[in-house]
Amino acid sequence: MSAVNGSAAASAAASEAGSAVASAEPLVEVKDLVIDFPTASGTVRAVDGLTFRLEAGGALGIVGESGSGKSATAYALLDLHRGTGAKTGGTVRVAGTDVLGADDSVLRRLRGGQAAMVFQDPLSSLDPYYAIGDQIAEVYRVHVKATRRAARERAVQVLDRVGIPDAARRSRARPHEFSGGMRQRALIAMALACEPRLLIADEPTTALDVTVQAQILDLLHELRAETGMGLLLVTHDLGVVAGSVDDVLVMRNGSAVERGPVSAVLDAPREPYTRALLAAVPQVDGARTVTIVKPREAPDEAADVVAEAPLLEAVGLRREFGGRRDTVTAVDGVSLTVRRGETLGIVGESGSGKTTLGRMLVRLLDPTAGELRYGGRDIGSLSDKALRPLRRELQMVFQDPVSSLNPRRSIGESIADPLRAAGELSDKAVIERVRELLERVGLEPDWYHRYPHEFSGGQRQRVGIARALAPSPKLIVCDEPVSALDVTTQAQVVALLGELQRDLGLSLVFIAHDLAVVRQVSDRVAVMRAGLIVEEGPADTVYDSPQHAYTKGLLAAVPVLDPVESSARRASRKRLAAV
Repeated sequence: MSAVNGSAAASAAASEAGSAVASAEPLVEVKDLVIDFPTASGTVRAVDGLTFRLEAGGALGIVGESGSGKSATAYALLDLHRGTGAKTGGTVRVAGTDVLGADDSVLRRLRGGQAAMVFQDPLSSLDPYYAIGDQIAEVYRVHVKATRRAARERAVQVLDRVGIPDAARRSRARPHEFSGGMRQRALIAMALACEPRLLIADEPTTALDVTVQAQILDLLHELRAETGMGLLLVTHDLGVVAGSVDDVLVMRNGSAVERGPVSAVLDAPREPYTRALLAAVPQVDGARTVTIVKPREAPDEAADVVAEAPLLEAVGLRREFGGRRDTVTAVDGVSLTVRRGETLGIVGESGSGKTTLGRMLVRLLDPTAGELRYGGRDIGSLSDKALRPLRRELQMVFQDPVSSLNPRRSIGESIADPLRAAGELSDKAVIERVRELLERVGLEPDWYHRYPHEFSGGQRQRVGIARALAPSPKLIVCDEPVSALDVTTQAQVVALLGELQRDLGLSLVFIAHDLAVVRQVSDRVAVMRAGLIVEEGPADTVYDSPQHAYTKGLLAAVPVLDPVESSARRASRKRLAAV
């Protein structure tokens, strides 16, 4: 029997066992669910009359854009809205419990005991002051009458089960000592401690690179097969649900748009909205037409020569952190070029050094060694004062616009900062320029006086792009600019960057862990690992004929929309791991 068929058989057997325990009662039953959130001007309906069910041992994916109500629905399964001011209505039954009508003591027994949740951001879910093992043991003791020693042993057991190496020792570590993927595994271990019948995973892989994402999804699949637990997976990534669930529920504006077997919905979606979601998913096998934009100031007869001259050139760039005894080399002798009007994509796993490299390219970090040339001039060793005239030409768009925008200042004033710092425009001219920039990135000029919290994630990223454009730069480094966005918003931001590049002749360095997005936007691609560039070349060449084993591994981990192909890839990864 093949690995794929064997896994499917085990999953089916576990599902049958779970169904027997539940006596034909669904594990999750939601009827006419309504969720209203209070606002300053009234209420906002996040979920509007939603009905669905999940059988014991089954797996359901809930997908949709940001604001579709999918996470609000997941929270309602454990009534996590209780006490927040939100109003919930309808019926929610989980593992035989009437969730919305249960008292607090019944809910405490349900949460973590019969049903457990894994959240998107493990750092906000784990106490930074306590060891991982102690936190898992505490959850276990709340639900199971066990001694401290038994609880500690259980913590080590589940940490080992989710693939934490040297679990006994690592159980004594605190959250900051774990990588992002390891923290997510620790959260899954905590959820598994009491052997729940239902695991609710809310965007569990959104911020993870492709290889770690594949490991987490493989883990969830194995746990389902072994324990017979049900899985409700919330995600905006249709590639994630393709190989992870049996059925999919598509949500929009708080309502169900389409529901059915995952293969049927992905292969032949009935609804236009579902088709639009699928069309927005970037494909790793979709090539981009490579175009080098002519600089506006270059005469036509010299354009080809100018276009080939590097705008930015790094030679042997190196960056170290720490002191003499505990030095960490984040970037180790990287050389690359960025030509006028082109996009260089930089991909790699977390910790590969790509963000550190990006910050050095715009001199937000000083190189420890090596040369950085801009327009043929060495700028790697320039002082801050000498760099000031060049700052406007080298800009950066950050991954998290929330942390890069001052919450106490309007977005208009944040965009105006580099213009005021230059001191070349009057206040009236600055305001007019900002309004033009807002309109240029697809926002209303009249939103000048609004604050960051009044915008969605995609809108805030547009604000970040507008701020980077304000001083009329020649090169922008984009550091994971779409990693936390849903597929349609992601597509809009990517299209905006392409449009700006065409219109303004910008050079872009696009840093991301999402290989499909990078292929979509890049002329050339550099693959980073452990501070080094292990492969570099035209995007089509790197993606279609990868030479380095690391590049091949990254591409093999990219989620695909075909459930059959996804299962085959999972089986292949399992075979390779066993070797």
